[in-house]
Amino acid sequence: MAKTVLVVDDDPTQRRLMQAAAEKQGFRARVVENGERALEEASDPRQGVDVVLLDLVMPGLSGMDTLERLIERRPDLPVIVITATGGIDTVVQAMRAGAVDFFVKPASPERIAISIRNALKLSDLRGEVKRLTKKTEGRMGFDDMIAGAPLMRQVVRLGQRAAASSIPILILGESGVGKEVIARCIQGASERAGKPFISVNCGAIPENLVESILFGHEKGSFTGATDKKLGKFVEADGGTLFLDEVGELPLDMQVKLLRVLQESEVDAVGSRRPTKVDVRIISATNRDLATQVKEGRFREDLYYRLNVFPIEIPSLKERREDLPALVDHFVGRFNVDEGKSIPGVSPDALAMLAAYDWPGNVRQLENAIFRAVVLSDGGVLKPEDFPQISGMVAPGPIVVAPLHKAANDQGDQPVHITDGTGELRTLEAIERDLIQFAIDHYSGHMSEVARRLGIGRSTLYRKVREYDLKVRDGEELDETGS
Repeated sequence: MAKTVLVVDDDPTQRRLMQAAAEKQGFRARVVENGERALEEASDPRQGVDVVLLDLVMPGLSGMDTLERLIERRPDLPVIVITATGGIDTVVQAMRAGAVDFFVKPASPERIAISIRNALKLSDLRGEVKRLTKKTEGRMGFDDMIAGAPLMRQVVRLGQRAAASSIPILILGESGVGKEVIARCIQGASERAGKPFISVNCGAIPENLVESILFGHEKGSFTGATDKKLGKFVEADGGTLFLDEVGELPLDMQVKLLRVLQESEVDAVGSRRPTKVDVRIISATNRDLATQVKEGRFREDLYYRLNVFPIEIPSLKERREDLPALVDHFVGRFNVDEGKSIPGVSPDALAMLAAYDWPGNVRQLENAIFRAVVLSDGGVLKPEDFPQISGMVAPGPIVVAPLHKAANDQGDQPVHITDGTGELRTLEAIERDLIQFAIDHYSGHMSEVARRLGIGRSTLYRKVREYDLKVRDGEELDETGS
């Protein structure tokens, strides 16, 4: 979705100018005439205001008072102040109060657009720094998640209950649904917030190194062990160990993992005595562990030890309500990473993304947005910026229907974009039908046809001859173009 700009100015002419400048750049614009309305709009989460253009001189609540209240209510909301005088004292006071930029009106559309983009870029940067800081410090919480869909709200409720205890948790779900994000939020909402969060992908460890990586080894305990190595359990001591794809563990390592869970102590390879650890275990899998137990590929006792509090994460296609917010989040993130200032995604592109099934779930969406941001030349992302997706969404019966019935029509004959099998027709065939329809619709008035199609008359005459089109009641265009 495109970012929303709130324009606050008591002058209707200035409001229209700034609204037009914002919308021309692909932003959504809302306009209000005073500070009181601005506070209402910016404080309402349903309006989704992303940046404010605020006039400093207004009747009633002044621009400076409005700025201070906006910053108080929404500290992360970027505010650009507008002044008619450009007095340095006023500008300095506004910047000290929390404004991120200013310009003197009347300002050019280019200056307004640059200011908006810079403000949004700063907002994205602040958000990314905040996200990375929380992730690094192990303090991500459920408020940092995008979980507006009903199924995700249930996941959050379960996660909050699990965070209040030290119960072992098994997170279930398809690959790419965000199981590690849930695990980090559980840690951030628990008493272990701020402690180590160690993530291990059990399916990515070579089988001969699983024991060493998980439990550690002493120097000289095997060939190549030139130094002592702490295992992941010891690294996570006091915090949380996230065992992703736990179903991939070899059976002999499952035995040793079970002992760690039962005794809370680790036997490093080559060590003479075990090491006590205080670790909260959160495991995850995209496999059916119950089936693996029946097939003898996963220990039943370990399964019951891990599967004390299961949480199932829905696939992205089951939580489509979250897709617009996820798209906005990833666009903002990759704007920061790639130094871009893309305002969002066009309605057509968002509808296309919402219609796709996303077999790779959130991870696939993230990668698709990343690619689109990298390849985009600026402006909102359009369907053509997602070629791998746009080519996979089944096309509907797209037609260009006539607005009025031509006098010589034998019934409505729309110009079809697709053929009877749903495949696209050639551009030449579509163009031929469109020109013929325009000629019929405007009763053979070629100047009007050319104007409506946006081409020159000579070009129109040439195409009429090339396509052997009928101009009036079966007449053909003569060699002179008349």
